[in-house]
Amino acid sequence: MPYFDAASAAPLHPVARQALLAALDEGWADPARLYREGRRARLLLDAAREAAAEAVGCRPDELVFTPSGTRAVHSGVSGALAGRRRVSGRLVVSAVEHSSVLHAGEAHAAAGGTVTEVPVGRTGAVDPAAFAAELGEGTALACLQSANHEVGTEQPVAEVSEACRAAGVPLLVDAAQSLGWGPVPEGWSLLAASAHKWGGPAGVGLLAVRKGVRFAPQGPSDERESGRAPGFENLPAIVAAAASLRAVRAEAAAEGARLRELVDRIRARVPELVPDVEVVGDPVRRLPHLVTFSCLYVDGETLLSELDREGFSVSSGSSCTSSTLTPSHVLRAMGVLSEGNVRVSLPAGTDSTDVDRFLAVLPGVVASVRERLGAAPAAAEPEPAQELVVDALGKRCPIPVIELAKVIGSVRVGGTVTVLSDDAAARLDIPAWCEMRGQRYVGETATPQGAPAYVVRRTT
Repeated sequence: MPYFDAASAAPLHPVARQALLAALDEGWADPARLYREGRRARLLLDAAREAAAEAVGCRPDELVFTPSGTRAVHSGVSGALAGRRRVSGRLVVSAVEHSSVLHAGEAHAAAGGTVTEVPVGRTGAVDPAAFAAELGEGTALACLQSANHEVGTEQPVAEVSEACRAAGVPLLVDAAQSLGWGPVPEGWSLLAASAHKWGGPAGVGLLAVRKGVRFAPQGPSDERESGRAPGFENLPAIVAAAASLRAVRAEAAAEGARLRELVDRIRARVPELVPDVEVVGDPVRRLPHLVTFSCLYVDGETLLSELDREGFSVSSGSSCTSSTLTPSHVLRAMGVLSEGNVRVSLPAGTDSTDVDRFLAVLPGVVASVRERLGAAPAAAEPEPAQELVVDALGKRCPIPVIELAKVIGSVRVGGTVTVLSDDAAARLDIPAWCEMRGQRYVGETATPQGAPAYVVRRTT
């Protein structure tokens, strides 16, 4: 069964498996002890730290291992903000950061701090000038991911880090998605990553804090990991994480080029094979293994389930997920379609025949889901109306957009369709549909009863 969700968790690398098994026998003792078994464990821990620091591009004494990538982000954000609390309580982040960064920002705001989100363009990248404009006196910390976890777009870390240096603001880079593919550009002050993203075991994160960065660890601490990650180290997992990071880096150039060709094939073929599809993210400045596309008139959760039945494991940032029923904050910030969203992220070793079979299966799966939802547009009436109202209150995505598509041909050019919808996704998906179909989105109003209403003018 092809596994196409490496951006969530990459399969365990063979080197990680070997290192993990070996370390279970050799690295079980307390590395803080002075007896023979403790010294052996300390040697393993020191070697793992040196290997990880070399890959990150920092000194070994600047890097600590944490119980997860999320913990690394939370500790990095809270520690840097506390270390610079005399400067201000202002945190600047991009609007498409991973939820771990945004959750840390929410906790900071709840404690009395302020959080400023820098918007992104339609490809998902921040404008370095716009980011720089939010810096200056009174900013304690800035956060910018190296590459986006949902659409693969690489961020202009080098340009932003230069702006942060000029403003005297430390920059925390979430490098979880990119670290296995190569080092992050110089200029960052703090860096966080997660081992299961590059083929290491789950439950290992890393946090690097440059010397000279004001940092005050929050919460109870102990003598382990420089006081920044208290608790007994999971040494076998740490050894496996460091060994696999070194291994995937050695393979990154060749494997990245091979996977980029497969992703380019998906990016080119999906719009040709499936009508009404938008491929999102930057087509050039992106991770080599990841592609995301959104299908009109499709329930994302149903689409993923049908692909699973066909033997493909993919993920989604769709608004129609069982957990939230709210649009992906990344797709919302980009202003692209959120319904029917599919993220394909290829693990190392993916065979081209699996990609070809995915492309062969996808059109039929999308068509069957659309047919099940009644998405076939109705024929235009002989005497088009000037105005129509679609009542989609109480209906979840993609039904409001499907109903809009069915009736747009029933109004004359210049006429309007008003869609009543209380689904949060409609605020994003109806404008995105207009851009894809060449219609004009007039704007959002409200009915006398207070229901949200979205007005579309037919232009073609």
